Amino acid sequence: MTIDLSNKTALITGASRGIGEAAARKLAEYGANVVLAARSTQDVDRIAGEIGGMAYAVSCDVSKYPDVERAVQAAMGRFGGLDILVNNAGLIEPISRIESSDPEAWGKIVDVNVKGVYYGLHAAYPALKARGGGLIVNISSGAATSALEGWSHYCATKAAVLSLTRCAHKEWNDEGIRVVGLSPGTVATDMQVAIKESGINPVSKMDWSAHIPPEWVGEAIAWLTTEAARGYDGGDFSLKTDEGRRAVGLAS
Repeated sequence: MTIDLSNKTALITGASRGIGEAAARKLAEYGANVVLAARSTQDVDRIAGEIGGMAYAVSCDVSKYPDVERAVQAAMGRFGGLDILVNNAGLIEPISRIESSDPEAWGKIVDVNVKGVYYGLHAAYPALKARGGGLIVNISSGAATSALEGWSHYCATKAAVLSLTRCAHKEWNDEGIRVVGLSPGTVATDMQVAIKESGINPVSKMDWSAHIPPEWVGEAIAWLTTEAARGYDGGDFSLKTDEGRRAVGLAS
């Protein structure tokens, strides 16, 4: 399959490491201009510098709507428009059972994982509409439809993200704005290090070799830009299945 993202511009949140970094590198590899957004610019500045002139780094805390709005404006100002939004920024720490959780910390997860996605949808809509359409990829999780000990915040917020994906698809699909979720399974990132250290629920017991590399997720995000992926719009595409991996061109 040939993926050509020349003359397209993508904004990726949480782009300083892991899935976000992999997505930025992969989309740029396929020709897209990429705007890397993260709370601290130290890492995204470095990554953008390594990618080259088609990359631009911005400071963005997705829990603050003005930051997200400025990131969209930065994409438009730097590259003339916006075609792809990857709502990737998300948190899982602190991992805790409900009775021992910190209500303030639990709420901050909602601010990033749910409000951050909503803010991305809201801020990107005018830019995508001005282009005549585009693509939004919301990074989802199997936790969206599962209950896991110690993950009440993560399960609840990922369920909310899946609902946002469905709602945005229903409202915008006729306008050419495609919205799809990506449930990658477990990925070898810093988040998995925190999960391992928590010792809570079966995911923390998994061997590191069982996790897929973030580059696979970057490849899946690139594949979701193609017409072959349109049957998954309005729901979650899963990389956990052999069928999903074969569609992207990855090993089963």
